[in-house]
Amino acid sequence: MAVLSLRAPGPWQAIQVWADRTLLTPHTGVTSQVLGVAAAVMTPLPGGHAAGRTREARWDAMEYDEKLARFRQAHLNPFNKQSGPRQHEQGPGEEVPDVTPEEALPELPPGEPEFRCPERVMDLGLSEDHFSRPVGLFLASDVQQLRQAIEECKQVILELPEQSEKQKDAVVRLIHLRLKLQELKDPNEDEPNIRVLLEHRFYKEKSKSVKQTCDKCNAIIWGLIQTWYTCTGCYYRCHSKCLNLISKPCVSSKVSHQAEYELNICPETGLDSQDYRCAECRAPISLRGVPSEARQCDYTGQYYCSHCHWNDLAVIPARVVHNWDFEPRKVSRCSMRYLALMVSRPVLRLREINPLLFSYVEELVEIRKLRQDILLMKPYFITCREAMEARLLLQLQDRQHFVENDEMYSVQDLLDVHAGRLGCSLTEIHTLFAKHIKLDCERCQAKGFVCELCREGDVLFPFDSHTSVCADCSAVFHRDCYYDNSTTCPKCARLSLRKQSLFQEPGPDVEA
Repeated sequence: MAVLSLRAPGPWQAIQVWADRTLLTPHTGVTSQVLGVAAAVMTPLPGGHAAGRTREARWDAMEYDEKLARFRQAHLNPFNKQSGPRQHEQGPGEEVPDVTPEEALPELPPGEPEFRCPERVMDLGLSEDHFSRPVGLFLASDVQQLRQAIEECKQVILELPEQSEKQKDAVVRLIHLRLKLQELKDPNEDEPNIRVLLEHRFYKEKSKSVKQTCDKCNAIIWGLIQTWYTCTGCYYRCHSKCLNLISKPCVSSKVSHQAEYELNICPETGLDSQDYRCAECRAPISLRGVPSEARQCDYTGQYYCSHCHWNDLAVIPARVVHNWDFEPRKVSRCSMRYLALMVSRPVLRLREINPLLFSYVEELVEIRKLRQDILLMKPYFITCREAMEARLLLQLQDRQHFVENDEMYSVQDLLDVHAGRLGCSLTEIHTLFAKHIKLDCERCQAKGFVCELCREGDVLFPFDSHTSVCADCSAVFHRDCYYDNSTTCPKCARLSLRKQSLFQEPGPDVEA
C-alpha cells in the first residue's frame, strides 16, 4: 500500500501535465480522453486513495471543461463555419442539430465573467488593396486628363472618413497630380542664368524651396519643377514665364539716384486724382471692392489694387521723425522694397527736420555726444600706426557715417535707439577707443594736452567729459578753468602774436 501510494503520483502527475497542455487546444474530445486515461491508471489502486483520486480527477476535468468553454468564447475560430461546441465529433453522415449560440455554450457558474462574442470578426487584411498603383504613377498624359483626375481625387477625399489613412493617401495623390499638372503647364526648359529687364538684374535661383511667391502673378513658386528669378537689387521674385510681363522698374535705381524719404505723414490725395485706378498697374479699383479693392499705402498715401498691395507692414520714416512712432503700417509692395533698401542709408538730418526731437528723446542726446567724441578720436587713429594695423575704425563699418559726421541718421539708427541697442554698442566702442588712446598707445598719449590756464592735473584729451575745447585752435582746457577765465585763449593769443611778428615790416635799422 505504501509502495502504491509512493509510485502513483508519478504517472498521475505526468497525466495531469499532459491534460493541462492539451486542454488549451480547440478540440473538445480531449476531456473524455483525459478522464479515460486517468480512470485506467487509477483502477489498480485499491482502497480509498484510488477512489479519492478518481473523484479529484473528474472534478479537475469539469473545471477544465468550463475553462475550455470560456476560452472558446473569447477566441472564436474564423474558419469554423459550423456552430456548436463539438461539431468535429459529428460523423460524416450525422446531422448537425440547430443550436443557438446561447444553447451551444455551457452555462457558467454564477460569479464567473462571460465572454460571449458570437459576432466578432477578425481582420485578416483581406480587404486591403494590394494591387493599387504606387504614388507618383499617373496614366494621364495631358492637361485635360490631369484636371479630371484632380476633380475625382477631390471627390474621393470628401467621401472618405476624416483623418483616415485612406484619406491621407488620397491627399498625397492629389498633391502629386497638381505637381504633374503644373509641370505640364510650365515645362522645365533651359533658361539663361542672368536676365536684365527694366533695370532689374535677375539671377536664376537654384533653391528648391516652395515658400516663395511670384511678385507678378501672386502664385506660389514651385521650386522643384519651375524656373524662377530674383532681382539682386530689389529682391523682386517671379517665374521665368512672368519676366516679360513686368512693367515696374527696379526701385534700387531710385535709391541710387534719388535717395530721400517722403517726410509727410500719409500724403493722401484721393482716388479721383488717380482716376480710380491702381497707382502702379493702373487696374480699376474702388473702395467698395468692385471690381477690385482699393488699398491705401501709408507711406505714399496712394491707393493700389490687391495684386500690388499685399498688406505688408513697415515702419514709416515720417511718423518716426515727427511723432517718434515706430508702429508698422500697411504699405504696398513697391514701397516695402524701397523702404527695405533705404533703411540703412543715412539721409535724415534730424536737427533740420525736427530739432525738438533731441529734447524729447534723451537717448538721442547721449548718442550725439558719443558720436562727437568718436569724431575727436578719429585724428588719433589716422596718425597712429598701431591703430591702423588693429583696424579699430572698422568697429563702425556698419555705420560708416558715424566717423564722418554727427548729424546724419538712418532709419535703422533710430530703430536701434528706440530698442536700446545703439546706446550700448556705441558706449562699448567709445570705451575701446579711449582705452587705446589713453592707456595702450604711447604715441597717442604724447598727443595729449596740458591745461595752459592752471597748468595742473593730468594729460587732457578733447573727448574727456571734464574738458572744453577751443573752437579756433582746438586747444584743450579744464572746463572750470576755461569758463572761469574770461580772457581769450592763451594759445590763440600766442598764435596771433606770432602772425603779427611774421608779417610786420622790418625797421630802418634792420635794412641798414
